Amino acid sequence: MKLEARIVQSHGKAFIVEHEDGRRWIASARRKKTDFAVGDRVEVGVINAEQAVIEAVRPRASLLYRSDAFREKLIAANVSQIAVVLAAVPSFYEELLSRCLVAAEDAGIKALIVLNKADLPETEAARAQLAPYRALGYPMVELSAKQSIEPLKPYLVGELTVFVGQSGMGKSTLVNALVPEASARTGEISEALDSGRHTTTHATLYRLAGGGELIDSPGLQEFGLRHLDPQRLTELFPEFRPFIGDCRFANCRHDREPGCALSEALGRGEILAQRLQLLRKLHGEASA
Repeated sequence: MKLEARIVQSHGKAFIVEHEDGRRWIASARRKKTDFAVGDRVEVGVINAEQAVIEAVRPRASLLYRSDAFREKLIAANVSQIAVVLAAVPSFYEELLSRCLVAAEDAGIKALIVLNKADLPETEAARAQLAPYRALGYPMVELSAKQSIEPLKPYLVGELTVFVGQSGMGKSTLVNALVPEASARTGEISEALDSGRHTTTHATLYRLAGGGELIDSPGLQEFGLRHLDPQRLTELFPEFRPFIGDCRFANCRHDREPGCALSEALGRGEILAQRLQLLRKLHGEASA
């Protein structure tokens, strides 16, 4: 029997797929390459009440993934929003935030900055550090997950949101507050899959009581974007778009070329140095 289902958990080479009627199966891919992500709508062949095989993936509305010189890592499919979870303690990597925002622009999805642990005294400095990103139009919500998650809920209604962030930012606390049964459900699935033989890092999709869905992804420390088209990089930075086409040379890499519109804008204080530095770094990664 074949039917359509959605991947709601990923455990290495094993997946949990769910039919619209609520039935779930442990599914594996028919071929060796497992290029599937949580959020994917797939065609599965049902083997029995517990097992299925993924036959094909349906066209995706969006795909969020990261890559380096060696491999690609799928994060989530068909999401409408990425929520980057940050906190003042431990300190966050600003470049990681920028990379997530660039990935969102490339995937054509909305981006939300979530500043957690807002009750800490160090948050004031983090708020000031993030002010330029709010000025670019990226919404930011502040909260303390251990006290109240109410400020975040309106941003999640009607969206399929993927949570990303470094370890220690409080992402798991947020998820558990939004989905109280999350820990128990994850434990049950891990036991069913025998986590001793499967990776313990996994992404999981949850439905939210107030509407919307979220995908919790494993903590990350880097976000490689080697797969991006070098010709499109500049347009993935909203503040750079007004300067596209103003450089002296059509193939300007915005590095040391004379007449570079971005370098001139930097000199006038119109763009951030760290954002231009990231653009240059991404150009270097793409051509390496």
